[in-house]
Amino acid sequence: MIKKANILVVDDEEVVRLSYARSLASEHCKVEMVSNGKDALQVMTQRPFDVVLLDLLMPGMNGMTVLSSIKRQWPESEVIIITGYPALETAKEAVSLGAYDYLAKPAGPDDVINATHSAMNHKRWALRNEPASSSSTLH
Repeated sequence: MIKKANILVVDDEEVVRLSYARSLASEHCKVEMVSNGKDALQVMTQRPFDVVLLDLLMPGMNGMTVLSSIKRQWPESEVIIITGYPALETAKEAVSLGAYDYLAKPAGPDDVINATHSAMNHKRWALRNEPASSSSTLH
């Protein structure tokens, strides 16, 4: 049996949070929502999430700062940036900070689902391919 994916949606717009949560709600995903970066980091300390859908422009802590903190403290969590203000420079910065993907709003349900599933598959393969010990290394 496959473990349910824990998904965190971080966006200051309630309608966006609800839309993403509704798109991902299934027997395979457990979705939680917060409205800002501070709350995202707070809830992550209680339980890390497999995938974080993260808005870039929010009041208070911006998405790049949140992304950087998440990848530093929980590197196994995959982060998908979803922004209403896409730009090549922010996409490059997000990827350099460890974002798995970068989507432009309005991201449709299929885009959100596909990006989330892809991030989960990437995470599962990354965990599967971690070396169990140094003795398995060929010299």
